[in-house]
Amino acid sequence: MRKIETQMIEAIKSETDWKSGNTKVINFYNDGKEVVVTSVFLHDNLIAEITDTDMMIFDGGYQSNTTKSRLNALCSEFCERGEGVFQKNFQWYVRLFVGAINGKNVYKNETFTNGYIFA
Repeated sequence: MRKIETQMIEAIKSETDWKSGNTKVINFYNDGKEVVVTSVFLHDNLIAEITDTDMMIFDGGYQSNTTKSRLNALCSEFCERGEGVFQKNFQWYVRLFVGAINGKNVYKNETFTNGYIFA
């Protein structure tokens, strides 16, 4: 994981607004001043929204290696082990954990769509 991605994860976990280079983290609060959603931006384009119960991902309009790297860093921290975004034949896919059989994790691949939710 890149240094900037480690810093991004730490900012999210500490509920701190943060910006470095092309990446920023902004927290949104309710009236009780509790964080209800944390948004992650790459080049000022929304790529993820994280709550206590799920994470919604977007490509920000650019299916670049940097976008994919940021999303996979987020998935490594906030999703089930092995879940993430990958590319095959220029097409983006999401790898989703669906369960285990005989102690072996089972995943399914779905075509990436903006607003995909990892719950």
